[in-house]
Amino acid sequence: QIPVAVNISARLLSDLELPAWIRHMLMRASVPPSRLTIEVTESTITADPKRAMQVLQELREIGVRIAIDDFGTGYSSLSYLRRLKPDEIKVDKSFVRDMAKDTGDQAILRAVVALAQNRQLSVVAEGVEDLPTYNLLKELNCGMAQGYYIARPMPLEDFLAWLESGEWN
Repeated sequence: QIPVAVNISARLLSDLELPAWIRHMLMRASVPPSRLTIEVTESTITADPKRAMQVLQELREIGVRIAIDDFGTGYSSLSYLRRLKPDEIKVDKSFVRDMAKDTGDQAILRAVVALAQNRQLSVVAEGVEDLPTYNLLKELNCGMAQGYYIARPMPLEDFLAWLESGEWN
């Protein structure tokens, strides 16, 4: 029942067979589509926007969640936010890592969280590497965080033990 997020390359995002393949793999593994989030960046979409939007729409119809990764780093994040209608935005670590010391970054995160909440989107802050940053994000009502403060990359066995331990909670 653990949700999984997967980054998709521009080449895969232009493959019109991708939604059918993902649907098949989800059914084969008995995983509800809502447990899968496909993460895309603006650059992956701009490689072939028409096909990418078609693939993303078909994935959405299956029930797969869509996230805009590295939000805030592109030239037109707000237009993509409107066109893609994602379920989630992942704020790039460049806005997160120094926010405990930079009130400008705090203001950006506050605005992004408010925007996301108004559009009923989930927000993930990337690059959370210390307790002060984590606490600030909690104060801003940022729903999720990822980074070395939460956990470092680990092998499957260690991950399962970490989940069982409840340290993540």
